[in-house]
Amino acid sequence: MSALIAVVVRIAFLVRKELLALLKEPSSRVILFAPALVQSLLFGYGATYDLKHVPYAVLDQSRGAASTELLARLDGTGVFKRESTLGNAQQIAPAIDGGRVLLVLSIPADFESLLAAGQPAPLQMILDGRNSSTAGAAAADVGAIVAAFNQERSGAAAVSIERRAWFNPNLESRWNLMPALIAALSMMQTLLVAALSVAREREQGTFDQLLVTPLTPIEILIGKALPSMLVGLLQSTIILLIIRFWFQIPMNGSPWLLYLGLFSFTAAAVGIGLSISALSVNMQQAMLYTFLLIMPLMLLSGLLTPVRNMPEVLQIATYVNPLRFGMDLVRRVYLEGAGLRDVAIDFVPMLVLTAITLPLAAWLFRNRLT
Repeated sequence: MSALIAVVVRIAFLVRKELLALLKEPSSRVILFAPALVQSLLFGYGATYDLKHVPYAVLDQSRGAASTELLARLDGTGVFKRESTLGNAQQIAPAIDGGRVLLVLSIPADFESLLAAGQPAPLQMILDGRNSSTAGAAAADVGAIVAAFNQERSGAAAVSIERRAWFNPNLESRWNLMPALIAALSMMQTLLVAALSVAREREQGTFDQLLVTPLTPIEILIGKALPSMLVGLLQSTIILLIIRFWFQIPMNGSPWLLYLGLFSFTAAAVGIGLSISALSVNMQQAMLYTFLLIMPLMLLSGLLTPVRNMPEVLQIATYVNPLRFGMDLVRRVYLEGAGLRDVAIDFVPMLVLTAITLPLAAWLFRNRLT
């Protein structure tokens, strides 16, 4: 019995020593508690499938009492927000292509007369299928509102919904998710490779030797950045080929524009990874920083839930996330067939991030204390 007590006491002292060692360092305390706190808040606010904001446009060619009542029900939900009232059918495509609205309701001119004559009246609903899960949920909500409207008409002629989904006719979730992975999956590997590049040399003691060579910090930066960018582009190519030929999701845009966007996105990701690497003392620290960063980047990218459904403060935070704009560019070029003019706005944040992070990494190479 005494021997057992002695073993328990020794183990208790060892556990106490390990806990003190773990909690003594401020950095260790931050690593223990900060990730759980930050990620739980991000999941709670950012990873929500609830529809809280659905921008839509309406083309009401009837302008009768029935269409007015139906639209009033939609606006009264607090979820559907009418962004614009269209004047003609030619305005539908720009509204959806530009991402300003998730759906367009088109009410024909004979809507009121058909209902008055006891005939079914069509309501055309055009959805942006690039985000299939959100579009499907919005369509279901519109369907419920129309069903309630029909029920209250006490057996009179009903409104029938004619649904069309652009860029993803069947609203398949795979069509929405897989093109986004061209950027998302390659970013994970690119960040990790770039983050380990300088940290590996610091740990092996060869980084100081590199600094005293005739190579300038810019040359070191380029030599470290290019391999990581090549790895990222190679992974994007593999994913692209799988999506196109294995899953047979048709590509509607230009491969050259797609790769120009991927190059800009990869450069921004490499800039972040090299900055992490220059700040890290060893490989373990670089890997830890990278894994801590990947989760927020994924959650705030719009990969699974639309950015417009996030709280405003998180929407602002997404502007420093290259994955948000890289994924938007890939989705639009791949599914929509968007041209350079359509996706030019996505290049701006990625190029700005590249212009900030790469020079920062070069400066850290020379000035970071080992």
